[in-house]
Parts: sequence; C-alpha cells; structure tokens
Amino acid sequence: MDVREIRKDFPLFQNYPDIAYLDNAATTQRTESVLLAEKKFYEEANANPLRGLYELSQKATDAYENARETVRKFIGAKSTEEIVFTRNSTESLNLIAYSYGALLQEGDEIVISVLEHHSNLIPWQQLAKKKGLKLKWIEIDENGAITEEAFRKTLSEKTKLVSLTLISNVLGTLNDVKRFAQIAHEIGAVFVCDGAQGVPHIPVNVSDLDVDFLVFSGHKMLGPMGIGVLYGKKELFEKMPPFLYGGEMIEYVGKEDATWAELPHKFEAGTVNGAGAAGLEAAIKYYEKIGFENIVKREEELGELAFRTMSEIPHVTILGAKDAASHHGIFSFMVDGVHPHDIAEILSADGVCVRAGHHCAQVLMKELQVNSTARVSIAFYNTEEEIARLGESLRSVRRRMGHAE
Repeated sequence: MDVREIRKDFPLFQNYPDIAYLDNAATTQRTESVLLAEKKFYEEANANPLRGLYELSQKATDAYENARETVRKFIGAKSTEEIVFTRNSTESLNLIAYSYGALLQEGDEIVISVLEHHSNLIPWQQLAKKKGLKLKWIEIDENGAITEEAFRKTLSEKTKLVSLTLISNVLGTLNDVKRFAQIAHEIGAVFVCDGAQGVPHIPVNVSDLDVDFLVFSGHKMLGPMGIGVLYGKKELFEKMPPFLYGGEMIEYVGKEDATWAELPHKFEAGTVNGAGAAGLEAAIKYYEKIGFENIVKREEELGELAFRTMSEIPHVTILGAKDAASHHGIFSFMVDGVHPHDIAEILSADGVCVRAGHHCAQVLMKELQVNSTARVSIAFYNTEEEIARLGESLRSVRRRMGHAE
C-alpha cells in the first residue's frame, strides 16, 4: 500500500497539506470518487427516487437501489430487504428502539454496557423509562474489555434485547460480538450491534456474526454525512411497526387507515438521500479496491507506532489496554496537570487534529474516573510522519502550560 498515492485521492489533504488529521473516529475524510459520485447523481439522475415512471426518476431509483445492493454484499446480508438507509447510526438505533421497542413489555430487560456511545444508550434508557423496562449494565475489566463471565452474569430469562458496540469509540476495545450474540440467542434475546466504529476498520459479515441488527454511518467510512445503514433480519423487520409515517412508506391510504409498503421501504419515509447513497456506494468500492487485509495491516502498524510514541512520553497515560493491538487505532489519553481541551488546543496550534471531551460516553468516563480525555484515532491514510508530529507536539504540552518537564 503506497500511502503517498492513496492520499492523492483525498482532496482535503491537497487543500490542507500541513495538517495531521488524527480524529478519524469522529469522521473520516472523503475521496474524490465519493465527491464525484454525489455530483454525478445530481447532474445525471436528479429526480425523486422510487416515485416517477419517467426515465430520469428510473435512473435515480436505479442508483439508489444499486447502492443498497452494494451495501448488502459489503456486510454479507441475505437480501436487500434487510438494508434500510437512514441518516446515521444514531437514527438507526433510534429506529430499532422505537419500532422493535414497541414489541417489548413491562418488566422486560434490556442489556447494554458501560462502553456505549450515547447513541446506543439514551434510546434504550428512554424506552425503559417509558415502558417500564429494566435497563441492565455490563461492567468492563481493567483493560476496558467485556468478559464472557461479565456478559453472562448480566443476562436473565427476562432479557429480551442486548445492544453492544463492536469497537469502543473511547478505548478501542473490540467486543466478541459473534460469541455474545450466540449467548443472547440461547435465552431468546435479540442482539443489536453498533458498528459505527467497527465497520470502517475490520471486515464485518452479519451472516457470520449472526447479529439481529447492525448499524453504521457513512461519514465514518469515507462516505458522505447524512447517510447511514440499518441492517435487520427480515423476520424481525416484518414484525416491527414503521418508525416514521408519510410518503413512500405506504402501500394504500384511506380516510380511516393505511397499509405499509414492502421492506425495506416501510422504514424509509419521505424523499430519500439518493446522492448520499451513491456516495456511500463509492466509499465501499474504494474500501474494496484497497482491500480490508491491507487496511487492517496498515492501521495495526500505525497503531503500534502511535502507542509506542505516546507511551514513551513522560506524564502521558493511555487509558484502557496496555497493548496497542487491543486499541484498534483509538487512543484516549491524559497528560498530567493539563486539561484535555488544552491538550487539543496546543496540538491544534501545531497542526495536529485530535478530539477532546467526553466523546459522547459520559457513563464510561465516570467508570474511568475522569471527566474527559484527549483522543487520537487513526485511519489507513495516516502517515508515520503524522505520528511523529503528534509525538513532538505532545512532548511540549506540559512545558507550554507552564509545568516543569
């Protein structure tokens, strides 16, 4: 993999050659091919998909449905009926909580972990309050991992739904989703996987994992903002009421009642994001061109370098596991005596882009006994030089804040 050549595919790096972009867990950069796919949709197929019988609308429909098929193959789903386009992972999780949540009864239990992003926490929290459900929490070990023992301990015969992240956006922890889904199914619970941080970085096959639902966002995997994916098993989708009501999600409407469109359109009310779907398809094709084997290898190498570089700097503490491989390119860290916001500001002054805050994971922050952290997150297009710049800037943080070295 020639990273210098790859970076030429990203216009932002040409426009900002002096920045080291290390905030990829928040959003990735876009390739020229993604931008052109959106532009092409508007220039050559700009009509409302799924609605018109004229040629231009048919072209828009074909572009939209071709993108759905590309997503289906990318994650190994059995049918395009199992692929719903949403705005992002957050909307996908809310859809599940609202629509599948309608099937849950008072006293049922929902299980999540302390690792979860607010998007995979608040929908379940509010559903539990509304319907009299019990929300149960899986604890993590000293490395930020969920053990099978801790997982089993939290489940009971009343557990009807488990929702876990694939990779933590704070600690980089990879959960054994395949095994946890199997255990959940043994007691009759459905398993929801938040793949927002996982799908862009490791191969994900829903048929192999046997998860009941999977969500991910286009913008975290080179694609446009405003397009997300919800995978769900067909038999579950068929039982669920619609999430939103209005145009396109109906089959027949009368004065007193209505019937719903076939899957997946039952869950895609209103005018869809055709250009976003085309952009997401282009992003997936770019991933396939590079190859996940190369992506994983590259990110492992950069992660090892970043972990070693940061670990060697005095007064810097990386939270979570003590080995680079367990972080999957995500390193949340502290600098003694310096607030994370100040860390980010100082690094920004040196052209190094990192995140600072609670990372939409305040329950986990409390578990880690911190209010916030700084975070480095890596993508395959990052370079060794960017990691070196991170290290150089990070070494200067305490001195620039007035501390002794």
